[in-house]
Amino acid sequence: MNRVAIVGAGWAGLAAAASLATRGIATHVFEAARHLGGRARRVEIEGVALDNGQHILIGAYRETLRMMGEVGVDPDRALLRRPLELRLASGFRMKAPRWPAPLHLAGALAGARGITVREKLAALRFVGNLRRARYRLKVDCTVDDFLLRYGQPDAVRAKLWQPLCVAALNTPSSTASAQVFANVLRDTFEGDREASDLLLPRSDLGALFPEAAAAYVRNRSGEVSLGAPVRALARGRDGDWIVEGLGPFAAVIIACAPLHAATLVGTLEPLAPLAAELSALRCEPIYTCYLQYPEAISLPFPMIGFESGPVHWAFDRGELSGHRGLMAAVTSASGPHEDEDHSGFTRMAHDALSSLLPGLPQPRWARVIAERRATFACTPGLRRPSNETTADGLFLAGDYTASDYPGTLESAIRSGVRAATLAAHSLSRASTHA
Repeated sequence: MNRVAIVGAGWAGLAAAASLATRGIATHVFEAARHLGGRARRVEIEGVALDNGQHILIGAYRETLRMMGEVGVDPDRALLRRPLELRLASGFRMKAPRWPAPLHLAGALAGARGITVREKLAALRFVGNLRRARYRLKVDCTVDDFLLRYGQPDAVRAKLWQPLCVAALNTPSSTASAQVFANVLRDTFEGDREASDLLLPRSDLGALFPEAAAAYVRNRSGEVSLGAPVRALARGRDGDWIVEGLGPFAAVIIACAPLHAATLVGTLEPLAPLAAELSALRCEPIYTCYLQYPEAISLPFPMIGFESGPVHWAFDRGELSGHRGLMAAVTSASGPHEDEDHSGFTRMAHDALSSLLPGLPQPRWARVIAERRATFACTPGLRRPSNETTADGLFLAGDYTASDYPGTLESAIRSGVRAATLAAHSLSRASTHA
């Protein structure tokens, strides 16, 4: 009876399933959709395997890299690794030299183009202050307020810290948590030099982890059921769990998005406070516009940012995955772009790319993917639920659960591994008392 049910086949749910499979514990993963990956998944557009959004990894994502290797994906082959480099369409450029940490960061700021010496010194003082404070704030506040408090000039905010904030937290700097942003900077800057490396996926997100994880689970006596929504949970007579009429299960890990998790938890009357807590979490969107141009067209760098305008980042999919002439224009977090229809957003994406590539012809085709609940809104002092619940054998997994990280693939993986560890311990305790 020592099976564990996992509701959701996103990155958190599959990380939990793979972690339990490694321990020899059988799982049954239920996924309402007919695809793996949840909010970071593969999509098919014009016969090309692409993603529902562009996800950047960094070298500090140790648990993601470990789990990829665990399920048989070679990170060195699946990811394009580059030293930290930030390029903006305005001409700003910062590239970390291959020096030991943290000297590589000082070298990157000292050699940055597009800001003055005074502005570079202000950025260096800011990092120095963060290091002396061990990246801990006395009181959390918004990123914008934090930057102003530490005297960051307009140019440094607009060209460096605000683009990094929206990329990492998927929340506007005007409402984003400064403490969580500091946590990201800590792990990026304070590890070894490779911790700050950019890791850009060469393949679609499905091949990066979810498909290999599902195969890993199935090869170890587990089940992964797609198109299998779970609408209710129930306790059996012996304290075990019944999931959508199936069971018994010794434990359950709810690994779907907060809104769906709230609905599911709400079917259990004692967990009404948790359901309310989950329902209170706000979401932030990610809009991605794919534009197919002639194959000869490419960007000067695989990833280029914009410090103003509706588009935040442009990715050259030809450079990353070999789809020549295919660009991805991405807008993270909430904003005026949400009022545009898909044709309007496509025009804005094309205009942004045209500012980089004068004379750019109209795309052969374009598609917009609007992931309206891509991540939780990572705001100051946000209360995030624990992986544990007050119900025996019931756990949560997801990038929104309590941690010092924002809603990233790394936090999803970490959460799934943590939930799996808790579930395994609960099974061990139950067998000891049996």
